[in-house]
Amino acid sequence: MTEKLYYIDSHIREFDAMVISCEPDGDHFHVELDRTAFFPEGGGQCADTGTLSSVAVSDVQEVCGRIVHYCASPLTVGESVHGSLNWGKRFQNMQSHSGEHIVSGLVHNRFGFENVGFHLGADGMIVDFSGYVTPDELREIELAANKIIWQNRKITAFFPAPDELIRYNYRSKLELTENVRLVEIDGVDLCACCAPHVKETGEIGMIRIFESQRRKDGVRIRMLAGKNALEDYLVKEREALRISNLLSAKVGDISSAAERILTERDALSYKLRGYELRELDGIISEASTERERFVRFFDSLPQEDMLRIIKGVAPFCKSVAAVFSGSDEGGYKFIIASEHIALREKLNSIRPLFTIKGSGSDKMVQGSIFGSRKDIENAVGGW
Repeated sequence: MTEKLYYIDSHIREFDAMVISCEPDGDHFHVELDRTAFFPEGGGQCADTGTLSSVAVSDVQEVCGRIVHYCASPLTVGESVHGSLNWGKRFQNMQSHSGEHIVSGLVHNRFGFENVGFHLGADGMIVDFSGYVTPDELREIELAANKIIWQNRKITAFFPAPDELIRYNYRSKLELTENVRLVEIDGVDLCACCAPHVKETGEIGMIRIFESQRRKDGVRIRMLAGKNALEDYLVKEREALRISNLLSAKVGDISSAAERILTERDALSYKLRGYELRELDGIISEASTERERFVRFFDSLPQEDMLRIIKGVAPFCKSVAAVFSGSDEGGYKFIIASEHIALREKLNSIRPLFTIKGSGSDKMVQGSIFGSRKDIENAVGGW
């Protein structure tokens, strides 16, 4: 049985141990020690990483009561090794997990809702609650959680005896009866948990709740704590300052400045659209006389404008009205209409000459075509 040093002291970063087994498994080795500070994945918290002497440890799992270290190279049974944790990762995990306990405890105490799902990932924590909490209520929970951090309350973990366990009112997702480890945040929460935590709430630093989403009868929130929360704040502060400089507005006024610019943009877009429609109507007006055919190429014309021209011009054409938009390099979108010839047959007749995607009816075909403008004009001009 491996001695679990992370239960004795969650802040142990280095330790010495003896290798009691080493088994190959594909491109890595399963190593067991007589004692370890490496926490195996569990309770929603990912496994520790680090080294055993000079050998990298990429994962740690508890398998049938055995704590297995996934090592890059073999270690000799009976030898002494020096373990070193990736402390930055471990401490961030503890900050995050302890922060989640505070928030879950506050939600449970105020609303009676249970934490029914928890995932701690690289981009933050996802927590599911059994009832709905409004955004305003979550802001209040966030403030209360940070006040608990400022008060630097004690966090303790212990294994009560089975006959004592029934005296404790604790949160748990599972019905547990033996080897139950309780994590207590003074005056805030008591929860069954197998993961290591910080010793005082002040070590968490800060808690941020970013968003919430209704899920069935409950709510899912995304939150950050500790270093992750600080780094997120710094990124957003940098971006806010950059936007402030771009908009020539104070940071506190950037949303108002952005709204003003969007309003001005919409007004200009509306005005520009008016000019575009007048230009299109001018093209249609010039072509609205009886003619053999109409073939026109544009650099960039929206589908709706291509269709507007076709509908306006096609009734005056004895053969076809065709509009293309694009370039020789990137290909052309096309719409072709005719009241007098079978367009699907015509389109199929030139497929061997070009790469064509699209089809339609005998009266109208549309899609994309790849080829030179000159070759396309020559082909369609013969219809």
